[in-house]
Amino acid sequence: MTSPITPIRTLLVANRGEIARRIMRSARAMGITCVAVYSDADAESPHVAEADLAVRLPGVSPADTYLRVDLILEAASRCAADAVHPGYGFLSESGTAARAVTGAGLIWVGPSADAIDAMGSKVGSKELMRTAGVPTLPSITVVDEELPTPGDVEALGWPLLVKASAGGGGRGMRVVAGPDDLAEALAGARREALSAFGDGTVFLERYVIDPRHIEVQVLADQHGETVALFERECSIQRRHQKIIEEAPSPVVTPALRARLTQAALNAAQAVGYVNAGTVEFVLDGEGDLYFLEMNTRLQVEHPVTEAITGLDLVRLQLLIASGAALPPEVHAAVDAGPVG
Repeated sequence: MTSPITPIRTLLVANRGEIARRIMRSARAMGITCVAVYSDADAESPHVAEADLAVRLPGVSPADTYLRVDLILEAASRCAADAVHPGYGFLSESGTAARAVTGAGLIWVGPSADAIDAMGSKVGSKELMRTAGVPTLPSITVVDEELPTPGDVEALGWPLLVKASAGGGGRGMRVVAGPDDLAEALAGARREALSAFGDGTVFLERYVIDPRHIEVQVLADQHGETVALFERECSIQRRHQKIIEEAPSPVVTPALRARLTQAALNAAQAVGYVNAGTVEFVLDGEGDLYFLEMNTRLQVEHPVTEAITGLDLVRLQLLIASGAALPPEVHAAVDAGPVG
């Protein structure tokens, strides 16, 4: 069934700082009224001054302000907003927030709550990707404090990587060189994951030595069309945090790009993905690629893709959220290939 087009007239940006300003810049160019929200600490921030309307969220900490879905909905109601853009961080990967916004009759500028939830668990998403035929590294989920059998661990091969199922940013992650260090690494990763994400579930997978970290930008509309807007390489990292993004990747050949593109499209289509998202892969020294995770939001790094395609990803997010099909310029950018 074709989705009706519902133009967005007033957009509440449920974020602050640079990303709020970035979203409002594209929205304003589309003739959309922009609503900012702000904590007491951000009352004098540029994103507040640049908005058409601004609503105070009483408090200072994010937990008391930007992470309060109820306050965001109250602000949207006060300003007669018909859509909410979560930006990145805060509520952007919260299925609960997405459900609350759509449940209130508003447009959520992002993927569905079900897609967010499906990709929010690294363990669950890996299983889903295997079913969809997307390459993944073999892994073992560790339940509670029960250690996997030595045989199962040896089958993965050393060294191993312990990872938290929830969250990211390198927290709850440990490299394990051999069996003598495994129990301690699992316990430490579980404690860190529980503290950071409220979920102590961890898993083991083979550690790829000297990998390339490649991510693929995808866009999908409500009419069943999904496209990949090429890759960004983010292999230069410090403590699992990206430092440099490069596009197109210097190591991605046309043949490898075709494989990456197809894997990313399969991943997005497996969860019925709509709007902008990023599928992340690790590339080993043999040229084999493996799914890492999917970021169900606009990335901090999105301007890199804009630079090689000439597209405005925020504008496209807003068009997709309103029910419009992917416009001709997207297909033209795909046909032209990455510029760089």
